[in-house]
Amino acid sequence: MRRLLLSCLVAAPLLMSAPADAGDITDVIQRQIEAFQAEDLDAAFAVASPGIKQMFRTPERFAEMVRSGYPMVWRPGDVRYLDRRAHPGGGQVQRVMIRDRDGTLHFLDYLMLPGEGGWNIAGVQILRGADAGA
Repeated sequence: MRRLLLSCLVAAPLLMSAPADAGDITDVIQRQIEAFQAEDLDAAFAVASPGIKQMFRTPERFAEMVRSGYPMVWRPGDVRYLDRRAHPGGGQVQRVMIRDRDGTLHFLDYLMLPGEGGWNIAGVQILRGADAGA
């Protein structure tokens, strides 16, 4: 009994600090994509990391960057969530495959960082060539 209690006391902090499951991460990304589609700029900006918020300052400036630099995210056709891995600098990287409305496939890596209210999107990298392999 004493060993079980000791094991629980040792494991509890580890379980509390464990990253959320992949569903939590994909839910955040999906909420942002849906917010862009609905042109709910505040909701899309809300899941950005503090660093992204500081860089763009307003939902409108952030949306303009996404609209011009990531049109496949702004108006996707089909979205599929692929593998997820730990990022060496902390957080998680979620690979996403997006088919745009013209039918072109795009592979993106979303850097996800834990925050006070859950996961935040800290960056998105469009993968090219060999990096895009699923």
